[in-house]
Amino acid sequence: MADKDLLAVATQLGNALRARDWRMACAESCTGGWVAKVLTDIPGSSAWFERGFVTYSDAAKHDLLDVSLATLETYGAVSEQTARELATGALSHSPADLGLAITGIAGPGGGSAAKPVGLVWFAWARRSGTVRVAREQFVGDRAAVRRQAVLFALQGALQALMDA
Repeated sequence: MADKDLLAVATQLGNALRARDWRMACAESCTGGWVAKVLTDIPGSSAWFERGFVTYSDAAKHDLLDVSLATLETYGAVSEQTARELATGALSHSPADLGLAITGIAGPGGGSAAKPVGLVWFAWARRSGTVRVAREQFVGDRAAVRRQAVLFALQGALQALMDA
């Protein structure tokens, strides 16, 4: 059963996309397709949800969405630069008008002092070339971090549409 909060924001986002006759694509890493799942839980979402990319490995980020190897080597998969490239890659590999990207460390392992568990970078790219990024530090176990990331990503996508 879908989470009511996630479904409510996803429904608002779908309505806003439909009102603008826009389509959306997602590039997800730490959320593993959860955004795409929430969006496609909505009947009729095929009118505004174009596609989703689950790019969990660095190779997938590079191979599927053209995240540069230099970016991954210099800044890492969990970085502002990678989030930007994921979002713009989702647009360049689809006819979507809005690209959403999530990359982070959901835990319980994998964190460091510089990049602790719960760190998630987001990006929302519009076809016009505008890209907005955000960095959040979530708390909780793996499931809690991932759920918070999905909610934040959907809210950010809605905001990106309102700013359009």
